[in-house]
Amino acid sequence: MIEQRQLNLHQAGTVRVVRQSAALCYRVQRGTPQVLLITTRGSGRWIIPKGNLIEGLSPSGTASQEAWEEAGVTGTCTPNAFGQFLHYKRRYKKGSAVYLVDVYPLVVKSLAARYPEWQERKRRWFSLGHAASRVNSPDLASLLRNVEHLYH
Repeated sequence: MIEQRQLNLHQAGTVRVVRQSAALCYRVQRGTPQVLLITTRGSGRWIIPKGNLIEGLSPSGTASQEAWEEAGVTGTCTPNAFGQFLHYKRRYKKGSAVYLVDVYPLVVKSLAARYPEWQERKRRWFSLGHAASRVNSPDLASLLRNVEHLYH
């Protein structure tokens, strides 16, 4: 599913791998698919809603929950991931980790004005190509570009 990236050998022995779920929130406007990106709370980079697996929820259920908490999205999330991406976080207190993120498509039915993180994040609709150019993760950008090819 995911192209294996080579990690720096020095890093490979010191990092842990964490599984996460993400929601690729989308809609189709005038025949064109759009995805909803949100900003991170810290740096303001553009990402998709994601988080650690939640006990008692399926991975796609976790993706739906993260979409609600981080973006105010309600909708239908597919039970099967359509892709994965990796990202690396260096945290001084918690230690560094590589995150393996399964991505679940979520058709957006509505957006709430207020949701748990509404004061901490921005959200914006992007075309797939523009979204790929705005995210900082090369793996996520590649995933977005590959989804774009399905619609052409």
